[in-house]
Amino acid sequence: MMNEQTTAAESNRVTERQLSGIMRDLWLLMKPELTLLSVFTSLCSAYLAIHASNETQLLVFPLLALGTLFVGGGSGALNQYFEREEDALMKRTEKRPVPDQRLAPVEALIFGATISVAGIAILFLINWLTALLSVLTLVTYVFLYTPLKKISTLSTIIGAIPGALPTLIGWVAVSNSLSFQAFSLFAILFYWQMPHFYSIGWLYRTDYTKAGFRLLTSLDTKGTKVSTHIIVNQIILVAIGISPALVGLVTWDYVPIALLVGLGFLFFGLRFMHSVGQDTSGARARTLFFASLFYLPIIFSAMIIFKTQ
Repeated sequence: MMNEQTTAAESNRVTERQLSGIMRDLWLLMKPELTLLSVFTSLCSAYLAIHASNETQLLVFPLLALGTLFVGGGSGALNQYFEREEDALMKRTEKRPVPDQRLAPVEALIFGATISVAGIAILFLINWLTALLSVLTLVTYVFLYTPLKKISTLSTIIGAIPGALPTLIGWVAVSNSLSFQAFSLFAILFYWQMPHFYSIGWLYRTDYTKAGFRLLTSLDTKGTKVSTHIIVNQIILVAIGISPALVGLVTWDYVPIALLVGLGFLFFGLRFMHSVGQDTSGARARTLFFASLFYLPIIFSAMIIFKTQ
């Protein structure tokens, strides 16, 4: 009897470990860093879209968060399904659940498709425009950006569109319409992605080349074009960063913060440009990447603090 109880307890522990491992792998399929960024920007944009004190508008926030999480996570899972062979060739991604054979490709496909549809359905409960923009996000990320990475260097620019769409999703979830104010948020997130992803691409350019991705960071071995693209987009970002004040979304008290953060971000881009040919360790690219991580939380926090209404 004692042996049977011990065996049953051990079996339960094994099952629990297996279940927790599967749940962890499903979470990793969702590309949590990018997905949570989408949730963050959509919620911030939704809050900025509130123009009057109306508690009923807050009811959309749980649906918006869950729907964005599912659509973003589903897009990430489908991306990993389609890029499973390339992921297996890169050190950065070889330990992802599918190339590491912890999950079967068909499991990733079913999971990604299921939560994507669920996310769209949840967002449809808010309004049809929110759901439509989520469909656009899914389609452009999975069926345009993903295959384009092996064809053209334009993939980074195309990929920035679904990356920035959560700002519009959050905005229309509250307002049920688009405006210049919404597109100012979209533009900030769009141009921010260029230096962010170019810095990642430069750090892992050997991996991307091995996998056959035609990214600018893979083809521009000297880094001249990469650094130029980074600086140009950062300069645009400095100008775009103050646009929320120009369209009346925030007060002018926001502008000094936006300029300070934007110019600070540009400083790290200039450091990268100055050393791109000599810095074999990638230290400057890594610093630029970490600087990009601070930009969005500060900018969106400042907008929330200095919101006009």
